[in-house]
Amino acid sequence: MPLTKAEITRLRSLQDKKAREAAGLYVVENPKVVAELLAAGHRFAELYATETAALPAGADGAARLARVTQAELARISHFPTPSDVFAVGQIARAALAPSELARGLTLALDGIQDPGNVGTLLRIADWFGFARVLLSPDSADLFSQKVINASMGSFARVRVVTTELAAALADAGAAGVPVLGCDLAGEPVYELAPLADAVVVIGSEGRGLSTGVAVRLTRRVTIPRHGGAESLNAAVAAGIVCAALRRG
Repeated sequence: MPLTKAEITRLRSLQDKKAREAAGLYVVENPKVVAELLAAGHRFAELYATETAALPAGADGAARLARVTQAELARISHFPTPSDVFAVGQIARAALAPSELARGLTLALDGIQDPGNVGTLLRIADWFGFARVLLSPDSADLFSQKVINASMGSFARVRVVTTELAAALADAGAAGVPVLGCDLAGEPVYELAPLADAVVVIGSEGRGLSTGVAVRLTRRVTIPRHGGAESLNAAVAAGIVCAALRRG
């Protein structure tokens, strides 16, 4: 059955964060990412695909699975050049449990507004087996396509909690959990002993750590510089720090 005008309008509106929040839905159009998410056990509420599209394993688990024409897919797509798959998922936000940060490694993102960086940071947390990622409210929207695409399947594998970081880090510090942040005056990250429980805080490249978060650090670390670059990309810096914590 052809898509109605109302359905097309609804699906196109999900480009906007406010519309996503109001509907409780988000979109993924990258076929490889859709397959990665399904392989990770993620399930979609709706999945639209052209008649010639090969459906990835698990696609039949969607509450609604519809074949559409290429023209219809072009009308609902959020991109100038649409793919042959359009998946819709339900937004579910996790809450931070009491004393949760006392167990395992946590990556905290403070004002990371570039969606590609946020997605890459989720992949880093996934790669190094971090227990969770904390996302400040002023970071890029977790449910934007750019974040999900950059994260690949890690979006489905990593526990992400959007929360006020200053309060969460204060609780972690009070519980004796090391809260690490990058600072040029900090101790070299390579001298850190591996830690089983800690929070690694990554600030934005332009602003660095916010004042409310910076005062919650219990340790400051630096990545020694040997050349002339002024700074490192936030995701690159996070990868180096995470590797240092996991070595051995």
